[in-house]
Amino acid sequence: MVMSVVHLTSVHPRYDTRIFLKECRSLAREGYAVSLIVADGKGDEIKDNVSIVDVGASQSRLKRMFKTTQGVFEKALALDGDVYHMHDPELIPIGLKLNRLGKKIIFDAHEDVSKQILGKHYLGKTTRWVLSKVYGSYETWACKRFDAIVTATPFIRNKFLTVNSSSVDINNFPMLGELAPATNDWSQKRNEICYVGGIAAIRGIKEIVEAMGKVKSSVRLQLGGRFSEKSVESIVKHNIGWQNVDELGWLDRDGVKNVLSRSIAGLVTLHPIVNYIDALPVKMFEYMSAGLPVIASNFPLWRDIIEGNGCGLCVDPMKPVEIAEAIDFLVNNPDQARQMGANGYRAVSEQYNWPIEEKKLFELYASLVKA
Repeated sequence: MVMSVVHLTSVHPRYDTRIFLKECRSLAREGYAVSLIVADGKGDEIKDNVSIVDVGASQSRLKRMFKTTQGVFEKALALDGDVYHMHDPELIPIGLKLNRLGKKIIFDAHEDVSKQILGKHYLGKTTRWVLSKVYGSYETWACKRFDAIVTATPFIRNKFLTVNSSSVDINNFPMLGELAPATNDWSQKRNEICYVGGIAAIRGIKEIVEAMGKVKSSVRLQLGGRFSEKSVESIVKHNIGWQNVDELGWLDRDGVKNVLSRSIAGLVTLHPIVNYIDALPVKMFEYMSAGLPVIASNFPLWRDIIEGNGCGLCVDPMKPVEIAEAIDFLVNNPDQARQMGANGYRAVSEQYNWPIEEKKLFELYASLVKA
């Protein structure tokens, strides 16, 4: 009998890299009957043997958290799956309801939400602390009742192991070959570096643009993504460094591959806030998978990965001068940059890749089948 699996999200896009491209498609290839409930208003479809079911888009966050989540619950019940795999904290109440109905429940913790709340500096210090504690207590109480916890990093896994012994880290490492160029011919590179991802102050965009005003080489920044803060967008676009930036907007996966293929290096200089220091940023490994040297924040974990594999340079993300110096070094030393890129590609091929992680996903699901 084929096991029916239902993934649920009220927040993420239908083709989310972790949820759809990796987990859902891998499970479908492994022989599971996979459905994915989304809430984007784009309708139902079947793609790569995954049945995508749309409950409709919401017009506000408040409506999403109540009306949309109720729609997700009703659709989840109608699908009558054997295993339900949830991807958003706001769906925890749905998981508890399905659990009481005898369903097997997996909660996928993409982030350490308690730490994430502490990093929201637009909230007052006391408010952050109280919200973090309240959410953490609720999450702990709920996750004790679920059949398994999947986490995006070993550090989040370690937190949940104290709550639920069936916790496993399934890291968001790259799919082999997806972003790799057909040939890593450095002579074909342009005088460009890149940043691809969400654009926000805490992700270092102010310092990156300021660094582009301090570089001595004639390098340009290829900026892929959307600004999440209008005030920050205005500030950086009035910085002198902006004249060396090409704003590309949101990029699909082919667009990302194209930018990476012509760039000399990739930037991931996130600020040293509590929920980033122990994170494993997807973009860092995607740069590596494309054979690019990485300019990364000098957090201890990141330094171990980048310098330990000889695949880039670590800098103080709060110091634009250091970022500029790292950019100039890689531009002016193409042989060393190419070798760093090759080292990163090898590290991904051997260790930091999705085929290794999907095996852990399969083992977890197999254990639930036997339970």
